[in-house]
Amino acid sequence: MAHYLIGDVQGCNDALQRLLDTLAFSPSRDTLWLLGDLVNRGPDSAGVLRRLIGYGDAARCLLGNHDLHLLAVAHGVRPPHRGDTVADILQAADRAALLDWLRRQSLALRHVQAGEEILMVHAGVLPSWDASKIIALAAELETVLRGPDLPDFLQRMYGNEPAAWDEGLQGDARLRVIVNALTRLRFCTDDGVMEFATKEGAGAAPAGYRPWFEVPGRRTASVTVAFGHWSTLGRLQRRDVLALDTGCVWGGCLTALRLVGPGTHERVEVKCVAAQTPGGR
Repeated sequence: MAHYLIGDVQGCNDALQRLLDTLAFSPSRDTLWLLGDLVNRGPDSAGVLRRLIGYGDAARCLLGNHDLHLLAVAHGVRPPHRGDTVADILQAADRAALLDWLRRQSLALRHVQAGEEILMVHAGVLPSWDASKIIALAAELETVLRGPDLPDFLQRMYGNEPAAWDEGLQGDARLRVIVNALTRLRFCTDDGVMEFATKEGAGAAPAGYRPWFEVPGRRTASVTVAFGHWSTLGRLQRRDVLALDTGCVWGGCLTALRLVGPGTHERVEVKCVAAQTPGGR
C-alpha cells in the first residue's frame, strides 16, 4: 500500500494518467492525496474529475482557488475568465454530478504515515494556527460549501478583507479569511497579515512580508505541511514543508511524492505537454 501526494493537476488529465502509470498506481491498494486546483487551464477538466470520482476513497482531494472559481461560475456568481477551460464541465451531461462531488471535497487534510504527520492544504496556513485549528476551521468552510447556502456564500466569498485572522471574527468575514489563507496565501507578515498581489517566487516578497512558511514561531512548524498553488516557488522539499505545484499546466511537470517515512519522500515527475501562458496563475 502506497500513499502519494500530487500537486496541481489543473485539468491535465493526460499528464495525470502518465504519472499514475509511472507510479503503477492501483486504486485497490494505493491512496492519492491531491492538493487542489484539480481543474482549469488544462484541456480536460471533466476527465480529471471523472477519473477521481471513479477512484472512490482511493483519491482524497482538496479544493483550490480554481476549483472554487468553477463553483462560482457554475452558480452564476462570477463570469468565466478569458483563460478558463471548464466549459467541458459546465456543458457536460453529468455536470450536476461533477459539481456536487467537487463541492464535497476538503479544504484541509491530515494523515500520519510511518510516524510522520502530514498536514495538507492547497495554499498556506496562518502562523497562529496549529494543525488541529486548521482542520477545525476547514470543517467550518466545508459545511457551508456542502450545504444549501452555497450560492449565497459564493457571492460573498470574494475579497481581500479582513487581511488577518482574529478569533472574534464571525460570519462571512471569518469564512473569507479561512478560504483566503487555505486557497490563496503565499506571503504574510509575521503577525499574519496576508498579501495577495505578488505571485512570483519566495525572493519577491514585498517589504514587511515573507513566505508564510518562513514566519518565525509558526505553529505548524512541528508537522510537515504539504501544499500546491505556488508554481513559481520551485521545488521545495524539506522536513517541515513540501511544495508540489511544479507548474504542470505552465509547461512544467506534474509531481507526486511517495510517502515513505519521516523526511523520506520519493519524488516522481512527468512532463506536461498542455502548456499555457503564465499570465493566468
